[in-house]
Amino acid sequence: SLLPFLKYAQGPLLDNLYWTKWYNNESLAAHSTQSYIYYENLLLGVPRMRQLKVKNNSCVVHDDFKEEISGCYDVYSEDKEERVSFGLINGTAWRYHSEVELGGSSHWGRLTSYSGGGYYIDLKLTREESAEALQVLKEKLWLDRGTRVVFIDFSVYNANINLFCVLRLVVEFPATGGAIPSWQIRTVKLIRYVSAWDFFIVACEIVFCIFIFYYVVEEILELRIHKLQYFTSIWNILDVVVILLSIIAIGFHIFRTIEVNRLLGELLKHPDTYADFEFLAFWQTQYNNMNAVNLFFAWIKIFKYISFNKTMTQLSSTLARCAKDILGFAIMFFIVFFAYAQLGYLLFGTQVENFSTFVKCIFTQFRIILGDFDYNSIDNANRVLGPIYFVTYVFFVFFVLLNMFLAIINDTYSEVKEELSSQKDELQLSDILKQSYNRTLMRLKLKKERISDVQKALQNGTKELDFEDFKNSLKELGHADHEITAAFSRFDKDGNHILDEEEQQQMKHDLEEKRVALNTEIENLGKSYGDSNLDENLTYVEARNNHADKASWVSKEEFQVLLQRVLQLEQSINSIGSKIDAVANKLDILERNKMKRKDLLGKP
Repeated sequence: SLLPFLKYAQGPLLDNLYWTKWYNNESLAAHSTQSYIYYENLLLGVPRMRQLKVKNNSCVVHDDFKEEISGCYDVYSEDKEERVSFGLINGTAWRYHSEVELGGSSHWGRLTSYSGGGYYIDLKLTREESAEALQVLKEKLWLDRGTRVVFIDFSVYNANINLFCVLRLVVEFPATGGAIPSWQIRTVKLIRYVSAWDFFIVACEIVFCIFIFYYVVEEILELRIHKLQYFTSIWNILDVVVILLSIIAIGFHIFRTIEVNRLLGELLKHPDTYADFEFLAFWQTQYNNMNAVNLFFAWIKIFKYISFNKTMTQLSSTLARCAKDILGFAIMFFIVFFAYAQLGYLLFGTQVENFSTFVKCIFTQFRIILGDFDYNSIDNANRVLGPIYFVTYVFFVFFVLLNMFLAIINDTYSEVKEELSSQKDELQLSDILKQSYNRTLMRLKLKKERISDVQKALQNGTKELDFEDFKNSLKELGHADHEITAAFSRFDKDGNHILDEEEQQQMKHDLEEKRVALNTEIENLGKSYGDSNLDENLTYVEARNNHADKASWVSKEEFQVLLQRVLQLEQSINSIGSKIDAVANKLDILERNKMKRKDLLGKP
């Protein structure tokens, strides 16, 4: 109640706010009277005590009791809040200040939500002065029947770990009497860059900003191209949300740095004022929440990049296909669920804490589904209807409805899995590796083939090789003119279009070195990928070498495209055939039923 709270405020509260001496009475700070709570946490500025009151006669007293009860103070609500000066009138403790004037924010307490205004007093730098101020409040009846909540706000800083702690001690005084204590502790890192690790974080933040700028430009360009059609894809919407949240995070980060520097500067100039870090701590918490949501969306975006695999699409396909069934089931489920929630609230609301409000009933019933419940409290609250409520709820919701929900998911998943098993993956990770391997192998083999062709052209036994003979030999093997000219010019040092014996030897030596290097590279590639796959992947290259008319052959990439189209066409034909068979079966069944009906009608 009010009196024990005042005793607490004048005794234990002040004792724990003002730590100025060691346990042997030596001063904690040689040249300062500042408080170091638990010897490590510097008290910033002075604490602030604030209360909110409700008006007298804010509720109605019944006529039968008006003579005995002179005043009526309702439960707290902002429209019933007292805003009139009282007591000594002079001073912040006796005059009302709005939320805007105090720069505060609302607080969600145990009973209700409270505004950021009220009557407040800033305590002093020393314990003795603060005790005197509190004694005046006690004598002048600062707290009365209209008081609904008292806040005690202060901030501390721990230099050992470079963290600010913004604390709020709350005592609510309900209309029923008594007191309900609670607290709110926000630990935030407002001074960001101190250690070497912090400067590494700076570098990471700069890189992050560069990436965000790049993606902003990219999204703007895509919007210019696709316009409103861009937002038809859920992945594009998710990209925009992630970028917007990132931009907001960057803006708040800059604002926080500027605001902290301003607050610390004012605090150093006026150490006897209240250090209002509550605003920054509140928005730092919202900033952390926003980053958590943004990171969650970033993780979800991974599905966008792995959706090419049919295994990865099973979840999304299952949920998309059974969405209509789940929606219909959800209506039935929540009718039963809310009926039981209302029943539990009316049966046990006055006796069981978990059923004291309708919202708590809903969460309590979800906990019962998960096996987290207190049956004894239900049984003690109502010996007859308590067990009936519990048994019927578990039977209908847990055993019947929940299993129906799982059956819908399982049936749809089985259908999706069966369909996907008959389809070929658009692109598997192994396919990517194989394609990369094949392309690398193709390039190496083609280089080796060109070297072999040039070596064949040099094996004519003459001391001098004319350019036209060299060119004709290689053209027969399918090489282009510009390739032949480039290879010849590289070793024709005198430019006479004739390779003498020395130039031919130099060409042979260089070609042999390249051939050996390529053989080694091909062998290493085959070992790293698997020797068993090597011959299979060389089929195309060997086929190319065995045919002289190479212009009549398509490239491997073109062949793969044609093969993919043939496979898709085959699947389409099979699907059409299956549908035709299904239609034929249905027609056959209809015909049989028709014949049976005729037989039945024909009988006397």
